[in-house]
Amino acid sequence: MSSTATSGGQDQAGESKDSLGADERIGQINKPAFVDPGVVVTPKVSEPWSVDKVLVTIHPDPPAEGTASPIPFFHLLERLKTGKREGWRRFGIERGESIADHMYRMSLMTFLCPPSLAPKLDLNKCMKMCLVHDMAESIVGDITPVDGIPKPEKSRREAETMDYIAKNLLGMVNGGAAGTEIREIWQEYEDSETLESLFVHDIDKMELLLQMVEYERRVNKSLDLGEFAYVATKVVLPETKEWAKEILKERDHFWGPKSHVHGEAGVSGGVKDATAQGQDAYYAKETSKKET
Repeated sequence: MSSTATSGGQDQAGESKDSLGADERIGQINKPAFVDPGVVVTPKVSEPWSVDKVLVTIHPDPPAEGTASPIPFFHLLERLKTGKREGWRRFGIERGESIADHMYRMSLMTFLCPPSLAPKLDLNKCMKMCLVHDMAESIVGDITPVDGIPKPEKSRREAETMDYIAKNLLGMVNGGAAGTEIREIWQEYEDSETLESLFVHDIDKMELLLQMVEYERRVNKSLDLGEFAYVATKVVLPETKEWAKEILKERDHFWGPKSHVHGEAGVSGGVKDATAQGQDAYYAKETSKKET
């Protein structure tokens, strides 16, 4: 509701528009801009990248190291809640899923492991692996296939981060047992040699495929995220391949006759050549391990 101005620059309530004192006006001018505490940006640091360079950017202080308390580690985990999965940002999805969102759904998906596969797996370990596999991104950030960072360099950064977590943050907590287990489970995932690690790698890709379709449906075909369907070609276990086929079938039914990108077909499916090359390089190490 608007007020009626009167002579002398007063509104209906009789309050002068110039009633603020000089100190109050200066205070408003000098008031710092609001900083959203829910936004945490992974900083860009100079090369060569190191954990220490990232730690000095954490405001107001990085987690305390060498303590017998797990609290500093708990605080670090918050960065997984606020850190976004970066691949979606290229398509304008600024408030998309967090790293923690992704790992949480993965862990729940292990409950529905196909009956033909479940007896062969340590599903308790699989659930832990889902919750640990991207933990290094709390410091490294989410590196995607199109970021131009070679896979060996990505692996080096993540390994350095996991060493920092296991030794510096958790080395003195309960004798370091939890830190050692977290580091070992993460390494097992990276090595991609056990059946558990292959299953979790497949679940990782399945979760991405689900999110791809969910974003597309939410905006009713106004956004084509088909390049991400590429990961369906990297699912390796027969049981999870069936899940991937079902999702892609669901996606094709949703798009119907409208033209859309088929990432599972690579360049011939509409993926840009540079993007396809980045995807191939990103998954090359993982694939070679599974074929040996």
